[in-house]
Amino acid sequence: GDTSIARSMGTFLKTVDRLVRKPLRIPDDPFILRFCGQLYQELMSSMASPSHDEFDPLAPQREAALFYGLFLRGHSAADLRKDIDLPRKLQEKLLRRHRNELRMRARLQRAYFYRKQVLAIFDELVTKEKVRERVH
Repeated sequence: GDTSIARSMGTFLKTVDRLVRKPLRIPDDPFILRFCGQLYQELMSSMASPSHDEFDPLAPQREAALFYGLFLRGHSAADLRKDIDLPRKLQEKLLRRHRNELRMRARLQRAYFYRKQVLAIFDELVTKEKVRERVH
């Protein structure tokens, strides 16, 4: 309950703190610039008219782009992966705690797969950046 919320808030605040303190290193790869630019525009338009009832298929890409921005500012990819990931042990612990609450279990499963999706997108962006650096 309150402990997990406090822990999540702490992770969020640490991420924001890192975002503010490091300068941005802008990539020169046109694909990555276009991808991040589109996500930024979509994020700004969705913030102007939020609708929490609708399913947002681009939410994982937007969140991965946020973490990718931190990576471009010089943060460790390993540290960012820890911030993104939801460990399997924690998932299993939460599922055991809510073993008789089917709706909560379904939400936990969705959250787990969402985190893994964000992590996969982030890893793909980081890999492309590292390959680009080796080529140039």
